[in-house]
Amino acid sequence: MNTTHTRPLRRRLGLAAAGSLVLVAMTAGPAAAHAEVTASDPRALAENVTLSFTSEAESDTAGISELRVVLPTGITPDAVTLKDAPKEWKLTPTPDGYAVGGTALATGTDAEYSITVRQLPDAKSLAFKTLETYGDGKVSRWIEVPTGGEKVDNPAPVLDLKAAASGAKPIAPSASPTPSTVPSAPPSAAAAAAPPASAASAEKDTGGRTGAVVGVAAAVVLLAVGIVWWLRRNRGRGQA
Repeated sequence: MNTTHTRPLRRRLGLAAAGSLVLVAMTAGPAAAHAEVTASDPRALAENVTLSFTSEAESDTAGISELRVVLPTGITPDAVTLKDAPKEWKLTPTPDGYAVGGTALATGTDAEYSITVRQLPDAKSLAFKTLETYGDGKVSRWIEVPTGGEKVDNPAPVLDLKAAASGAKPIAPSASPTPSTVPSAPPSAAAAAAPPASAASAEKDTGGRTGAVVGVAAAVVLLAVGIVWWLRRNRGRGQA
């Protein structure tokens, strides 16, 4: 066989094989989500359901210290209680969900915890957007919700639900949550921009005092000008 023709042929075959591997790697996508959720009873309208979450540790320098979750529509912060979590970790409700965390876990340790939900909503799937915070301040955002079977880089934990059991109905909402269990929503941008009432009052008082001082000063100046004018007038009359 002519080696002159064999070498280019081998080169083309090698390039084709490498291209095929790259194509497979690009279309394969991630093997599994880095944050996942499972349920003890994954049915719509199921009551007192335990949801278990696992967040894979990705940092080589720090451990996970907090997980903040945005609850899907139909689950309110007051309908969630902590069932199991790493030692000394606590759950704190937030306006749109909850945060669970405490002492940072050992580097490389996955964060696993579970909550109890009073009732799951009547839906086909639930997405729990999650922010992972590490002890060094790094934040990983698993907040993308895939649609139409597409692949995403940072998928949120998604729970697929089965149809509701026969006769299942939404339970009545609980009474208004107490301030100790659910914090009030953060102030709006307008409220945040406005100064506190005490500061506004102090500013108003200061402005009033400033205006009074300016007024008195102006009166003193006018009085002094008047006195000088009167003295000059009387002096002119005396000389005449």
